[in-house]
Amino acid sequence: MLFGYKIGDSRVLESRETSDGQMIRRRRETLDGKYRFTTYERVERQAIIVIKKTGRKEPFDRDKLLHAISTSVGKIVGDRLEEIVDRVESRILETALNEITSNFIGETILQVLLRTNEIAYVRFASVFYDFKSVREFNEILTKLDGGKTEVVE
Repeated sequence: MLFGYKIGDSRVLESRETSDGQMIRRRRETLDGKYRFTTYERVERQAIIVIKKTGRKEPFDRDKLLHAISTSVGKIVGDRLEEIVDRVESRILETALNEITSNFIGETILQVLLRTNEIAYVRFASVFYDFKSVREFNEILTKLDGGKTEVVE
């Protein structure tokens, strides 16, 4: 309910597919013309269960994925962050598995970040791999730099 109105108490002014083709954006107006708002429709996909490191299982949560990436990588926001989350989610769904590990999700995030933002990749890797030393950072940087980075002792 929005402003005391149900979605059914509105009319669609404009509909268009998002640039990635994953959602439909609808611009709406209440029937009395007082308010305008936007809704997004996304195809509901199969339920995926995430198996945590402890063995506990929980439903896949896109918002949790968004929060984890946002917290880890910092300054990526808005559409760019949504694009990264969409890519990760698409790769997860492409597996067609009903259950996946949290480790698989983390590795998938790293693959996407490596292709989109190397700094975000290093930041996320430091959280995902739980770096304990500068040497571990250097190892990741050396990998990214094709072995050209000098190790600082």
